[in-house]
Amino acid sequence: MSIDSHAHIVPPTTLEALRSGAGNFPSIDVETVDQTVKFTFAGKTKTRPVMKGLWDIDDRRSWMEATNISHQVNGTWLDMTGYEIPADEGKDWSRFINEGLRDLAKSQPEFVTLASVPMQSGMAAAEILNEALDQGFPGVMIGTQPKGKGGVLDDPDLEPFWQAASDRRAVIVIHPMYDCGDDRVHDYGLANGLGRITDTVITVARMLFAGMPGRYPGARIVVPIGGAALPFVLGRLKRTREIGEDSWAHPEEQLAHLWVDTVVHDADTLDFVAKKVRWEKIMLGTDKPFPIGDFSPEKIIDELDLDAGTRAQIVDGNARALFGIA
Repeated sequence: MSIDSHAHIVPPTTLEALRSGAGNFPSIDVETVDQTVKFTFAGKTKTRPVMKGLWDIDDRRSWMEATNISHQVNGTWLDMTGYEIPADEGKDWSRFINEGLRDLAKSQPEFVTLASVPMQSGMAAAEILNEALDQGFPGVMIGTQPKGKGGVLDDPDLEPFWQAASDRRAVIVIHPMYDCGDDRVHDYGLANGLGRITDTVITVARMLFAGMPGRYPGARIVVPIGGAALPFVLGRLKRTREIGEDSWAHPEEQLAHLWVDTVVHDADTLDFVAKKVRWEKIMLGTDKPFPIGDFSPEKIIDELDLDAGTRAQIVDGNARALFGIA
């Protein structure tokens, strides 16, 4: 059996509560038509509808059984993080999301869930992170842009969040947002093919130069989609540091702190990633239910010439240890 370390879910109970008008969120407009739910945060652009694959639990479980997956680590859908709304309201919205995720994990323990936190405020994010860890969450999934569209994770305002994550040894999964901030990727499907990569690699490269993985060593930081091209640009980042400022952290040393997943869709690529981050930091992933994901995740592992112990680490052991899966 294997563990899927990268997936997304919206519990049906969360959608049912929204359809019934639960919660008082003045900055959030919820549009429900039949089984379709869309959100508008702080008057910004309306989100995509919540796709069926996010909330169809029976279909998800059937797929997991057919794919030999015993546990799946799920964050929320990044479209509904609500980073655009005021921080106090954001805390209540995160609590509302986390309630559904927590109840799902309790009732169906094959789903390991990651909490949502209001990244628009470092103090608010730290508060909700601590609450979530106290409730049994192993960590959180956060977006690359803490302002919803824009912002950086090395913002000094977020120091309380990162310090709490380090102090509590929380898992922090950094995931790209829907809008990567570059209009050039809106053709040819490049928002998925490339935009998610550039969004994440810029975000995390800043964190590496800022020395954040080393400064907050207790925070167990995961960068999905194979580390989002960081292994491939590592040489260029090292050269940038050589010709830059001595005060910048060494990117190779900082990269060594991170975990990544296997969602790269090419065995040669995954082999190269392993040369830069080591197999013990790589976990099986799918990005379920999004079409860009890898829904036969062991296939890429089988294409590589790995010994049994290394293979077991990737498909099961590394994720089991990181997320505390019994």
